[in-house]
Amino acid sequence: MKKFDLLVGPVGALATCSSGSPRRGGEMRELPLIAGGAVGINDGKISFAGKWEDVSDAQAKERIDASSQTVLPGFVDAHTHIPFIGDRSHELIMRFEGKTYMEIGQAGGGILSTMRNVRVTSEDDLLKSARKSAARVLRHGVTTFEGKSGYGLDMDNELKQLRVLRALGEEGPQNVVPTCMSAHFVPPEFKSKREKFIELITGEILPAAARDGLAAFVDVFCEKGAFTIDESREILSRGKDLGLKTKIHADEIEDCGGALLAAELSCHSAEHLLRAGDEGIEMMAERNVVATLLPATAFFLRKPFAPARKFIEKGCTVAVASDLNPGSSFTFNMLEVLTLAVFGMGLFPEEAIWAATLNAAYALGLEKECGSVEVGKHADLTVWDIPDPLHLFYPFGEDPLRTVICSGTVAWSRA
Repeated sequence: MKKFDLLVGPVGALATCSSGSPRRGGEMRELPLIAGGAVGINDGKISFAGKWEDVSDAQAKERIDASSQTVLPGFVDAHTHIPFIGDRSHELIMRFEGKTYMEIGQAGGGILSTMRNVRVTSEDDLLKSARKSAARVLRHGVTTFEGKSGYGLDMDNELKQLRVLRALGEEGPQNVVPTCMSAHFVPPEFKSKREKFIELITGEILPAAARDGLAAFVDVFCEKGAFTIDESREILSRGKDLGLKTKIHADEIEDCGGALLAAELSCHSAEHLLRAGDEGIEMMAERNVVATLLPATAFFLRKPFAPARKFIEKGCTVAVASDLNPGSSFTFNMLEVLTLAVFGMGLFPEEAIWAATLNAAYALGLEKECGSVEVGKHADLTVWDIPDPLHLFYPFGEDPLRTVICSGTVAWSRA
C-alpha cells in the first residue's frame, strides 16, 4: 500500500504541465488534463502524479479533496524587482499628464526615487518589506520567483538587497532566485562619469556577488537612457566569466538591439521586448533565448503589448512574468498578469498557463525543480475552485484560488 505525507485527490482536473522540453509554437495550445487525478507528496517532493484510482486506497497523513477543483503547478514568476521599499504612486498622474517613464527617471524620479528609499532603509526593514511582498505573491499562487537588486546602485546597498533575497529564500516557503542588476540606472554620483560606475559593477559588485553566492543571474537594463549595447555586453560578459547566468532587459522602449545582443551572448532570457524587431526575435529563437514577456508593465505604462504571437510563431520559448516593482508594474496578482497576457497580449489560455509554469521555470534554469507536477520535483501546487483551466480567464476578475502548496506544505489557504 502506498503511503504519503500529503495526498491531493481526487482532483477534478489535474494539469501537470509535464514536458521533456519547453513548450513552443503550436505545442503551447496543448494542455493535457487528467480527469480524476491525484498528487502524492513525500518529504516535500512529488512521489506520485496520475489517476486517483491508482492511489485511492493509499495511506496519507493529510489529504486535500479537490474533486470539483482544478490543480496546477505553482506559478513561477521569472521577473520581479523584490526587494523594494515604498511606492511611486505620485508618478502615475505624472505619466497621465504626458511624462514618459524615462523623462521621470532622468529627472530623479523612477528608479532613482526607489534607490533613495532603499539606501536609507536598514537591511532588517528591507527584509520585512520583502517578506510582505513574498506573502502577497504567494497568496496569488506564486511558489517560485526571481528577485533583483538594482535599487541600491552602490556596493553596500546592492549587496544589501542580495543578502535580503538570500535570507528570504532561506526562510521559505517559496523558492527565491537572486539576480544582480546593479546596471539598472546610473546613480546621480556617477552621472558625469558613467564609465566609473561600470567599473564598479564589473570590478567590485559582480565579483563580490559571485564570490559570496549572492546571485544566480546578472541582468542589465539595455535601453536608451540606461545602458548602451556595448556597456551591456561588457557587464553581461563579465558576469558570465564569473559564473553567473545572464538575462537582459531588452527593447522595452525602443528597438535598440537588445534582443540581438541576448542572442549573441546566448543569454538565458531576454525580458520586456515590447519593441523587439523580427531579426532579434528570429535570432533569439535560434539561440534558445527565453522571451520573458511582461504584459502588466505595458498595461500599467499604457504602451502597446509585446508581439507575443510573433515570438510563438518564430519558435521562441515564451514565459510570462509580473515585473512586480513600485513604479511600472505594481501588481502582486499573477492571475491578473496572465489575464492581461490573454486579453491584451493575445495568448490563448493554455499558452498563458505554460508561460507561467514550465516555460517560466526554463527562464530561470529551474526546469528540473519546479514548473510542472512530476515525480521528483518540488511539490509546488495550486488548487483552484474552477472546473477546468479555462475558467481562470472566462469569468475574469474572479479570485478562485483555494490553496497554495510549497514543497509539500500548505503555505496559504482561503480557509
